[in-house]
Amino acid sequence: MKQYLLAMDQGTTSCRAIIFSSDGTMVGTAQKEFTQIFPHDGWVEHDPTEIWATQIGVAHEALAKTGLDGADIAAIGITNQRETTVVWDKHTGKPVYNAIVWQCRRTADYCDSLKEQGYANVVRAKTGLLIDSYFSATKIHWILQNVPGAMEKAQNGDLLFGTVDTWLIWMLTGGKVHATDPSNAARTMLYNIHKLCWDTELLELFGIPACMLPEVLPSSGVFGYTKLSLFGAEVPIAGVAGDQQAALFGQCCFDKGDVKNTYGTGGFMLMNTGETAVTSQNGLVTSIAWRIGDKTQYVLEGSVFVCGAAVQWLRDGLGIIRSSADTEKLARSVPDNGGVYFVPAFVGLGAPYWDPYARGSIVGLTRAATKAHIVRATLEAMAYQTADVLAVMEKEANAPVRSLKVDGGASANKFLLQFQADITGKQIVRPACIETTALGAACLAGLAVGVYDSLEAIRAIYHHDVQFDAQMTSEQRDMLYDGWKKAVDRTLSE
Repeated sequence: MKQYLLAMDQGTTSCRAIIFSSDGTMVGTAQKEFTQIFPHDGWVEHDPTEIWATQIGVAHEALAKTGLDGADIAAIGITNQRETTVVWDKHTGKPVYNAIVWQCRRTADYCDSLKEQGYANVVRAKTGLLIDSYFSATKIHWILQNVPGAMEKAQNGDLLFGTVDTWLIWMLTGGKVHATDPSNAARTMLYNIHKLCWDTELLELFGIPACMLPEVLPSSGVFGYTKLSLFGAEVPIAGVAGDQQAALFGQCCFDKGDVKNTYGTGGFMLMNTGETAVTSQNGLVTSIAWRIGDKTQYVLEGSVFVCGAAVQWLRDGLGIIRSSADTEKLARSVPDNGGVYFVPAFVGLGAPYWDPYARGSIVGLTRAATKAHIVRATLEAMAYQTADVLAVMEKEANAPVRSLKVDGGASANKFLLQFQADITGKQIVRPACIETTALGAACLAGLAVGVYDSLEAIRAIYHHDVQFDAQMTSEQRDMLYDGWKKAVDRTLSE
């Protein structure tokens, strides 16, 4: 049996391809950033054709590095930035507009009007989501209303919608398969997570023709096969999950009550709630974790819009670091934050605040503040925002969380993880493979084609690398956290 799995990890700022052996070892990897487009304040776009070219490019690069080819790959798993919206012509395969990214706030006013009209409870009851420009529905609506001729083409059945997984599947199969999985469908604000279908009432509300929507297939299963010309073999695409659900799977959070946090472009905490969809009353959203066979599992999720993106801003916007690796040394070069707090609300604040009009702020500056204090405050902000979400999640679950599994690029930063343990008072556990998003996609694919015969077989390849325990006194923790809450209060729009 073929023992190699190819994960396509399509992120917000870069595309990555990782080849795993069946024991979970990374044997080849390639990554490349792509263009971030900011047409107006609060608007964020990507070029879908660049995403495709970058993603297929890194896949070929990873194969070349390992000396493997398509015939050696048992299956492909896809994981992706969620909510980001692509609309394309099904005849030409050309996008009618740039992809509107999950971070984009252009539809915030439209969302406000929907809430004022009383639709919040309807949307929440059906989708588990808050009405917010974060999700796909209002982005599709915007494209149909603002791109000349788009609505007419959509009504005639000529346009297709997809989140990025769907776009990649379409391109990989040469336009033969238009599909997604429940974890991505659940983030569109159009999918009824209880009935497990696209919701007719919501499609009417947002003015979206049903013929645009992809088929929803189980997260682990064969979606289709790649064009022969791409890899020299027809490789099955057999696992699909949104990036955060894929990370949850890769962390082996298969059981009710398991929690993980990913430090990516944003920060995302998910708790597996089993086969029960738990409704939050405190700013979390309810989504689908995955569907395997006929079994659907749900999650509670808290989303932080800006996490690692703040470090990218330090590098590209301020120019005070050369790489993200510089941040740990700089943060440790000062004994504390010097009273400096950074609230990175570049595109508003997510859970538990949900304020799309908040904007970033740095407070507590004095003449004694240095770039080291700002860098430290940036890393601390990741931990504070995570602590905000964790506190709400514990309340919703009505049970304390003892440990938090972490992953994502920033989890390589030991300063961040120690501060995270200190500010939450929880044990922080980092796996041996921090690329759990890609690993989760690979494992979903491997499960579908028989590389793994059960969840227990996947659990057997999971290993933790290091854990961090709290060292801070409760008095110091309370003092620092109080300073953070005051900084957030000054940032909120109201």
